Amino acid sequence: MDPELTLVETFTKLGIALALGLLVGMQRERTNSRLAGIRTFPLITILGTVAGLLALRFGGWVVAASLVSLAAIVLLGSRAPSALPPDPGITTEVAVVLMFALGAYLVPGYASVAVALAGTIAVLLHLKPQMHALAQKVGDNDFKAIMQFVLVTLVILPVLPNSEFGPFHILNPFKIWTMVVLIVAISLGGYVAYKVLGTTSGSIVAGFLGGLISSTATTVSYARRERQAPQVSAMAALVIMIASTVMFLRVIVVIGVVAPGVFLRLAAPLGAMLGVSITIAAAMWFLTRREPVTAPEPENPSELKSALVFGLIFAGVLLGVAAAREYFGSRGLYVVAALSGLTDMDAITLSTLEMVKSQKTDPDMAWRMILIAASSNFLFKGILVAFLGDRKLLMRIVLPFGIAIVSAALLLLFWPQP
Repeated sequence: MDPELTLVETFTKLGIALALGLLVGMQRERTNSRLAGIRTFPLITILGTVAGLLALRFGGWVVAASLVSLAAIVLLGSRAPSALPPDPGITTEVAVVLMFALGAYLVPGYASVAVALAGTIAVLLHLKPQMHALAQKVGDNDFKAIMQFVLVTLVILPVLPNSEFGPFHILNPFKIWTMVVLIVAISLGGYVAYKVLGTTSGSIVAGFLGGLISSTATTVSYARRERQAPQVSAMAALVIMIASTVMFLRVIVVIGVVAPGVFLRLAAPLGAMLGVSITIAAAMWFLTRREPVTAPEPENPSELKSALVFGLIFAGVLLGVAAAREYFGSRGLYVVAALSGLTDMDAITLSTLEMVKSQKTDPDMAWRMILIAASSNFLFKGILVAFLGDRKLLMRIVLPFGIAIVSAALLLLFWPQP
């Protein structure tokens, strides 16, 4: 036995292989798989682990030979006569090979990775009906959204230069597009959730998904819809407020991903604002909770044009923030935050976080800039409601938005300094 592997470690790996094989085998047994079930899958995974242990002493050819032997057994087993109906797919066959490889990986690799992968395999096998149903729901526009996200993420991002240039030496194409990918991913997650849940849902779900995709776009959609049907003004106001509340949750998540080192200092005051917004939305929901909601069809958030526009906005905000800091100090930064927050919260949030990471500003100023931008965003959405919606909707949204803006101002004034 290899001196690096003790007796206890060897039995531990074999025990993990047995448990993982039982997990996947149990799932296959429930589907009446004719090829392998609750007894065979543990044997296959243990075979992989034993082959990996032997490879420590005799070389990797042992694993290769074992895999070839297993493939032959699988081929013969799939052709053997059985009382069970034949399986038209090859899912079980692939799972057999993968669990063998997982067992072999256990020897030199991380047990936590093997456990996570086996759990993923079991879930994928178990969710066959749901995954098939999801695939049937995916239309041409939805598939286009997925492919455009692949283009944005896997085609464009890797070829961009990772170096700074331009005024103030602050524009980095790779970093800018990485932020574009992050925001598109969050929005696409909301879009996919909308497709899974369908067009008819409660106000909370509609507002939450709208906030994930875009709270501003949600405001525009529901204001236009309410103008055509003023009787839904209460519901539209609630959805708009919930989407605006999710805006703060989205900002906090972005902070955790982009700047985890200062997460607590930034998230605490913004979390307080999130709590205020949740309270306002909860009060509105209590008054309109029985009204059904049919959510408008959202636009594809991964459109290349939209990604390019956001990239340009983000770059522009980066330049604006750098120029304001250079020539006007902190007051200039607050003005830029207010202007950029009118239409988009993501750009100012990301540019502010970049400044914090490069130590060009402190976290206290950063959350203040983000909160000023949020207040500006509330004001802009109120203007949109005034122009696009009916007077009833404006009357219902003025008070909630007003309370939110006043609360933000109080946080700016009285939040304790570090």
